This record gives sequence, structure tokens and C-alpha cells, in this order.
Amino acid sequence: MVSTKPAKGTRDLLPAAARRRQYIVDTIRSVYEQHAFEPLSTPSFERLDTLMGKYGDEGDQLIFRILKRGANLVRALAGPEASQDTLADLGLRYDLTVPLARVVAAYQNDIPKYFRRYQIAPVWRADRPQKGRFREFTQCDADIVGCESIVADAEILSCMATALKRLGFDDAVIRVNHRDILFGIIEAAGIAPELEGTALVAVDKLDKIGWDAVTTELLERGVTAQSAARLREILEVGGGLEGLAESLEDSARGRKGVADLNELFALADSAVGTDLVQFDPSLARGLSYYTGPIFEAVHPKLNGSIAGGGRYDTLVGMFLGRDVPAVGFSLGLDRLEAVMEELELFPAAPSGPDALVAFMGDATVSVALATELRAAGLCVDVFPEAAKFKKQFSYAQEVGARFLLMVGDSEVAAGTVTVKDLRSREQAQVPRADVAQHLRQ
Repeated sequence: MVSTKPAKGTRDLLPAAARRRQYIVDTIRSVYEQHAFEPLSTPSFERLDTLMGKYGDEGDQLIFRILKRGANLVRALAGPEASQDTLADLGLRYDLTVPLARVVAAYQNDIPKYFRRYQIAPVWRADRPQKGRFREFTQCDADIVGCESIVADAEILSCMATALKRLGFDDAVIRVNHRDILFGIIEAAGIAPELEGTALVAVDKLDKIGWDAVTTELLERGVTAQSAARLREILEVGGGLEGLAESLEDSARGRKGVADLNELFALADSAVGTDLVQFDPSLARGLSYYTGPIFEAVHPKLNGSIAGGGRYDTLVGMFLGRDVPAVGFSLGLDRLEAVMEELELFPAAPSGPDALVAFMGDATVSVALATELRAAGLCVDVFPEAAKFKKQFSYAQEVGARFLLMVGDSEVAAGTVTVKDLRSREQAQVPRADVAQHLRQ
């Protein structure tokens, strides 16, 4: 017997859950559009060479590969070195940022100089499923492409903060750091240049596994014990951005990162508020394409982030042959949903349709009444077949209808509708022309 369970790492969403997600999507979309972001849609899968090499070694391993088809697959299987690299030529999108970079490169003459786009769509990662982590999940991205100014970063912070507040996340915090600051810290700790990237991967896990585990991983990756200890010492310096700046005096990149963040925080103070945006020198974010400020939104009652992003000025250049400045962020819909449910941030869900039109022997009468009421802006269901009234009454309660409407021969002759209030159990004869107003009242 075929299993009816969804594939591992995916899930079905029944109407109540789907409505909650739609509420989040509608709220986020309204914020994005108020910030003048335009919608964009890209394919669910991309050429494999488009995706590979953009997410670091660990990220590349999580790309869902799609096998070649037909004769191409047969030839690949018959080859002497058949492997996942030769058998696949496409991959499900890992995120929405790389597809955006491809689009900018492909349509550079068809988009504005400052391209503000948003996309809300599913992505896929061949990760190990666990609580709160899926192989298929939805990202809600907003990006500004083509602007070097730190004003664009401040706009992204404003959009992120507004979306979180609109959803009810009053206790959320947006952590901010800069990749140049991180590289300055790595340099000040005496870590070899060839180990910079691998050290940042370990630091990125600090808030999840703690210093002891991070130190162990650093040592395993070839960082000396002395450098690992110095790294911890620098990251634990107090005094915020100003206090850290003293440790980065000898690093040109570190000083640039500090200057950028000072400007960004000054802008964020008026656009967002300093209570929501905080400097965090340990924030690293694992994706290798970030080049400047990086952001991550967290909530005290949720492990992991609910949003993240940053500046990536070289990613589009991988497709275009020249650097194009860009900055953006992504809200994780699935994580937002989980914490909003835990914190009871969802508004009361609609109980069901405004009314159900009972089947009284003539379907055309039922459908005509439903059409009239829908045109008046009401949500109306129609019982579709002949059945005892008791069964129709039970169905109306099951779907959560507020009213049950009956139009039999006598009602048709009198030009009325029998309206039964399923809460009060009261029943009234209402002129057909007045039914919509009666239901609203």
C-alpha cells in the first residue's frame, strides 16, 4: 500500500495552517510594497552551474540535484565516471538570492538602476530534517541591487524591522555585524589568511554550540590554540563597536567595517530605533557571498534566527563579469509561523463562511442566491446535493457557517429567504433584496 505521508522534510498544510501562513505572507507583502519593492518570480530549479560555488562547501552539499533526462541520462550512466556531478544538470533553488543575481545579470537593461525587488517562494535544501527544520520551506526576500550607499542597508533594516513589528514581534532584536570587522578580528587573532573562511564557519555557530565547541572546531580546522584563545578574547571585549575598534586599529578592513557600521547605526537610529538594532561582533552568517554589513533577527523564545541577510557586492559579478552592489534580507516563513503560534500572535481565525445556502430541490435557486450575496461581498457556501435538512444543518456547523439560508418553493413565491442564525438559533423571513444587509447586521 502506498504511504500517504508527505516526503520526509516536507509537510501538508490543512486550511487552518494555510490561513495562518497566508496572514503572514499578506502582512509581509504589504510591508515590502510600502517600501517600494517590486515582485519578482523565478523558476523553482536552476542550472546546476548557476547554483554551485555560491554557498560555500557545506551549502553546495545541500543542493537538491535533478537527474538528467532521457538519452542524456542513459549516456551519463554508461560513462566510465558516473557520479552525482555527471548525472545531474539542474538543481532546486537553495535560496532566492542567487536566482536574483542571475536575473539582474540577464536583464540588466530592463530593470531600474536601483532595483528593489521582493520574492516570497519555497526553496529546498537536502538537509537532515528535524523539529523546526524542513527540506522545503518558504523565504520572504527583499533586496536592493545597484546601490553602494549605506542608505540601502538602512532601508533594508527598516523594512525588516517594520515587518517584524507588524507581525507582533515586539521583543525581536536585529543583530548587526560587518564581514570586514570579522576578517579584521581573524587577522588580529593571528589566524592564517587561508583559514579565514573556515574559521568564520565555526564562529557562525557560536550562539548555537557555545565557545567550548567552537574552540574544538577551530582546532580541528587547523587554527592554533593561541589564535583560538585570542579570537575569543577579542570577541568578548565589552564596549560595543567602540570598544572593539581598538582591537582593529591595525586592520584596514576592520577599520572600514567599523566606519560603515557607525554610519549605518546613525541612519538606523532614525529609521528603526536603537532598541531593535544591536551590534554583535560574533555574528558571522555562514554564506560566503556576504561582503559588508550582515543582519540577523532573533527572538528570545526561539532558537536560531527568524530573518537574516546582508550586503553581497560580488555575487552578481559571478554572472556579469563585474561587481554590482546589492543588499537584502530574508524572513523565514516557517520559523515565523512556529514562534507566532507559540506566542499566540495570530489574530482570531475566520470561523467559516458567512452563510451556507441549503439545497431545497432546485440547485439553480441556491446558486443564484449565493451569487447575489457574493457580489455583495459576503463569503457564501452552497450545499451541493439533495440531503435531509438535519445533514445540511450539521454540515453548516462543521464548516463554521454563521447562517443557514433556505429558499424553497414558498420562499421563491414570496420573494423571501429563510435565515437561520446558527449561534442564537433564531430564524427569520427576510425579503430577498435585504438578505445581504441582514447578514451583515
